[in-house]
Amino acid sequence: MSSSTQTTQALRPDRKKSRLHLDIVGLGIALVMVFPVYWLIISALRPNREIRSYDQTLWPTSITFDNFVRATEQPNFGTAIQSSLIVAVTAVVGGMIIATLAALAIGRFRFFGRKALVLIMILVQMLPPTAMLIPIYAQLNAMGGIDEYWGLIVVYLVSTLPFATIMIRGFVVNIPVELEESAMVDGCTRFQAFRRVIFPLLAPGLAAASIFALVNAWNEYLFAYILINDNSKYTLNVWLMTFTTERGTDYGALMAASTMIAIPVVVFFMIIQKKMATGLTSGAVKG
Repeated sequence: MSSSTQTTQALRPDRKKSRLHLDIVGLGIALVMVFPVYWLIISALRPNREIRSYDQTLWPTSITFDNFVRATEQPNFGTAIQSSLIVAVTAVVGGMIIATLAALAIGRFRFFGRKALVLIMILVQMLPPTAMLIPIYAQLNAMGGIDEYWGLIVVYLVSTLPFATIMIRGFVVNIPVELEESAMVDGCTRFQAFRRVIFPLLAPGLAAASIFALVNAWNEYLFAYILINDNSKYTLNVWLMTFTTERGTDYGALMAASTMIAIPVVVFFMIIQKKMATGLTSGAVKG
């Protein structure tokens, strides 16, 4: 037996121990991250008397769906769903269209200020949204965008554009120009070449960018709370405030409503998870 083989066999136990330690650490981190979600769902299934009890257990002694019933019977539940769908869907679709066009322009064409534009988009991502709250409110107020869906849609759309554009641009620069040129030689117009050749290859990047845009628009609270004052136009996250009244907070219904609000994003993520995984790992290989 050669010395190299003996050395390899001697290192194997150490590698197994190291991998075991990493697995334990990873499992611990996963449990810490999953526990709030687990507690949210369990609390939604507990009776209110058990939620308010000082003797808490990891599993409820009794399960009830009354919390979900009370949540759906809360005033403006239907209008809150409608508002969130209008704002989120419009912001995501509009953001993906504009981001795709911008990514194509930056990735395919050479023009003055192209690198500066990319740098500005990266710098914009470093600014906290709360730092721009007052000027955004003042500008929308002057334009009549307060208490209007379009004002909130514009805010969400613009906030996701830099990240989405940079991500999709990574895919654009990795698609050979020859594919597009070959399609045009075969008789396609530039738009037809994009629709038939480029767009299918951009699908993973669009999936990854769209889930980011959806989470941003669906879960955002601060701008929705400041820009929308009409109860009939509250989004779901702002609507959750109605569970707190002068008589106290209905924690069971609040947890049930929070669970229901999280379901659409989870379902959307499950539908596009394969394309999203490809988009996150392949979208910025070069360029």
